[in-house]
Amino acid sequence: MAHPTYEELEAGLDHVRAAPADLGTLELIVARPEVDERVVLDAAVLDREKGLLGDNWLARGTATTPDRAADPDKQLNVMNARASALVAVEPGRRALAGDQLHLDIDLSHANLPAGTRLQIGSAVIEITAEPHTGCGKFRARFGADALRFVNSPVGHELRLRGACAKVVVAGEIRRGDRVIVRRPGDPSPLT
Repeated sequence: MAHPTYEELEAGLDHVRAAPADLGTLELIVARPEVDERVVLDAAVLDREKGLLGDNWLARGTATTPDRAADPDKQLNVMNARASALVAVEPGRRALAGDQLHLDIDLSHANLPAGTRLQIGSAVIEITAEPHTGCGKFRARFGADALRFVNSPVGHELRLRGACAKVVVAGEIRRGDRVIVRRPGDPSPLT
């Protein structure tokens, strides 16, 4: 499969930027039961302690914590659905990004600062300050231009590689659920 060129990716930026700011849609749910394994789900449960049930986030841990335990501020990886479609080209390849939730919502830092809460189904997640950047696996799956694109200044500004989040209210989510945004300081925060 041919990967998109940097110029082709740049040409899709207007579509990504046109994602809704306040009311979006959950387009894709992906569990990662094992390293490099992906299961696309129609529905899932988000748990405050375990994250997305059926995902290996908790068991896998991370090299970024002193004890190599899972980082609670990186419990979920959330990607803009338009950005994942742009880099993947074919719809069936979107799950390869490794993000559990693909949302049709503007994930930019300006729109969703850390602390912003998103209600999806009966669950609520919170965007954390932890960065989410492209890596060697992303490059292998989508190409060097895609990695350079998501890690570019505009890529960081728009969070084209995605955002980290944590579950603050456990609940059930389904593909097609509305995504309701509540930023820090909004009069009716999601709890």
